[in-house]
Amino acid sequence: MSWEQARSARLENEYVLLRPIVAADRDQFHAIAFDPDTWRYFVGRIDTEEDLDRWIGDAVADIAAGRRVAFAVISKAANAIAGSMSYGNMDEKNKRIEIGWSWLGTPYRGAGINRWAKFLLLEYAFETLECERVEFKTDILNLQARKGLLNIGATEEGVLRSYNYMPDNRRRDAIFYSILAREWPGVKNQLRVHDKIKAGA
Repeated sequence: MSWEQARSARLENEYVLLRPIVAADRDQFHAIAFDPDTWRYFVGRIDTEEDLDRWIGDAVADIAAGRRVAFAVISKAANAIAGSMSYGNMDEKNKRIEIGWSWLGTPYRGAGINRWAKFLLLEYAFETLECERVEFKTDILNLQARKGLLNIGATEEGVLRSYNYMPDNRRRDAIFYSILAREWPGVKNQLRVHDKIKAGA
């Protein structure tokens, strides 16, 4: 099965819908993108209208070229774009993919959207694309993201020191996490049980 289909994937459950970003999404992203706290640990930031135009353009171009699948994460409760997540570093030959470039606007944090969206991305990666490995990386200083990755069942692997420059010229240490195909059934069950308990089911 070719991974080409991922470029047009629509993933959804009762809480969220993920679909590839299109240029017409600009206004909705504009409403949530200009929060400096969102970009604290990102290599790139959205501070200006030009930054937003570039970010949208890069997402659309990456999707078209097959470099990355950048998804709009839509909250069904709000009927609005809540943020974005992507598949990247897509190595079909070795059945390895990265989930990252993840952010949510301030009004949508802490509402379960990140967990539900990550679940859909993991489910599609393992059960449709038949990945053997899904990986994540973040800034070693980003304690919230690190805790979130552990909470969805990812395994902390290690640190690549002085991995890249940040906008303030700091050299970032990147910490990697992963979930393997053989681990997915247990992770999937854990995520489902957690959500049922949270919902009071």
